[in-house]
Amino acid sequence: MQAMSEMNAVSRISQSPQGPGRLGAGENPAKRDQILDGAKKVFAANGFDGASMNDITKAAGVSKGTIYVYFNNKEELFAGLIHRERERIFDAVGSILVDTKPLQDVLFDFGMMFGRHMSNADTVRSLRMVLGVIDDMPEVANMFLNCGPTKGAHQLKDYLATRVDKGELVLEDPLLAARQFADLCTAGLFKPCLFNERVQPDDAEIEKTVRSAIRVFMKAYAA
Repeated sequence: MQAMSEMNAVSRISQSPQGPGRLGAGENPAKRDQILDGAKKVFAANGFDGASMNDITKAAGVSKGTIYVYFNNKEELFAGLIHRERERIFDAVGSILVDTKPLQDVLFDFGMMFGRHMSNADTVRSLRMVLGVIDDMPEVANMFLNCGPTKGAHQLKDYLATRVDKGELVLEDPLLAARQFADLCTAGLFKPCLFNERVQPDDAEIEKTVRSAIRVFMKAYAA
């Protein structure tokens, strides 16, 4: 039953308004974002288990009737937050991985974006919540993984493959190389944040890590 609820959540949040004209119930993107913004505040303050639909309703500034038009329960709200973040990351990565810029410039831009995202306090809090519900909500946990590291690595893999075709890189396994570069860009940054051993790093530290990652990556894979 739980798995079916999770699949329904994924299905519902993936749907978009169809057809021109007046928006139907549950199809107003601004209202959906308003509810998700409220849910984000409550989840951040209380954790997943401590959050309630009543708290989210108050934080979002909507009625109970309105919130249930968009989301059946807090599991769907949590899945909706992950889905929204995933789409934002996809758009950001897609705008970075372009062929019109030099390879190392693109790697730098990607590394900075990825390093900032993975060490961001909101990302870290979300990941801790996901780890806390992974046994009860495996589908949502998979969505979280795919919204960041996994999907980002595949997007980078496709980009690196184009650079192989241009003769700039020599890669036997572009996906492995993409994952290696992503890990290099968060080395010493992400895990200490996850386990609360340090505060969020500033841009100077992220840049130092990313530039080192580029040197190592190019040393290994430059043609």
